Amino acid sequence: MQSFEILAKAFEEKFSNRHFPEKPSSLYEPNEYFLKLGGKRVRPILCLMGTELFEEVDSKTWNVAFAIELFHNFTLIHDDIMDRAPLRRGMQTVHEKFGTNTALLSGDVMLIKAYDYLNLLDAKYLHPVLQVFNKTARQVCEGQQLDMDFEKLDFLHLEAYVNMIELKTSVLLAASLKMGAILGGASERNQNLLYEFGKKIGIAFQIQDDYLDAFGDSKKIGKQIGGDILSNKKTFLLIKAMEVATEKQKANLENLLKKETKSKVEDVLSIFKECKVDYWALELKNKYFDEALSYLEEIAVLSNRKIPLKELAQKLIQREF
Repeated sequence: MQSFEILAKAFEEKFSNRHFPEKPSSLYEPNEYFLKLGGKRVRPILCLMGTELFEEVDSKTWNVAFAIELFHNFTLIHDDIMDRAPLRRGMQTVHEKFGTNTALLSGDVMLIKAYDYLNLLDAKYLHPVLQVFNKTARQVCEGQQLDMDFEKLDFLHLEAYVNMIELKTSVLLAASLKMGAILGGASERNQNLLYEFGKKIGIAFQIQDDYLDAFGDSKKIGKQIGGDILSNKKTFLLIKAMEVATEKQKANLENLLKKETKSKVEDVLSIFKECKVDYWALELKNKYFDEALSYLEEIAVLSNRKIPLKELAQKLIQREF
């Protein structure tokens, strides 16, 4: 089984070809611009690795991998609009560069192109893959809506937050692996074990993402620090801080969330550190990582075939990108 790095290079070479017509350029150029911003391509490569765990990768897996990456980028374009994000991977977001209306349409047509790639599958694989893909697409939308709903709540339990990140982030990682496994001829049990592995890694991945949004280096992660704080998102950091804070710290936090001051991010982070939620976050991330590995261990293939997935999982939860 090939490493993430080897598969990433192969994917980039195949995916770099143009995916959209030239005209109307006002619709399609924003998508070409966005795709050229790059990214780690984690989800499509998980699909390739899901197949390689059981069988060699062929054209059908490449087409599904393309569909997954296009779907993911469609969600990013729309997420950036909803989050009013100025930067993505260190560059202007599509709605900032081309306007919101064009960004909406460009995102829509990117989703349609994803289905064009799925439609290339043989009948044997089309239904089971579409079943997973469509369910996952719906869940991602549910997760995004919950994320926005949570912004309006005064208090949120950790369990509700974990459910939201499962839907918004984790299920797409898990589904990418499962679709790859389907194409690789895996048994239903192995498909489901791989899905659970991906889901737990996805939660750990999102915890790390939230952590980096607060405590990361903007130059390394390619976006502004404290975006979640500025938009008053109920991340696990804020939830835990509200749970363990003193009455004075809690009152200060609640007051900060109601204001838009220049020092808002710095002031909130100061309280986070006082409450030690940064250390707690690392412990929670490791908990989900250990659970993920327990599912991977149960998959009925030779242990050495699992090594690339273990290595990738480790990189994802220790990432600084």
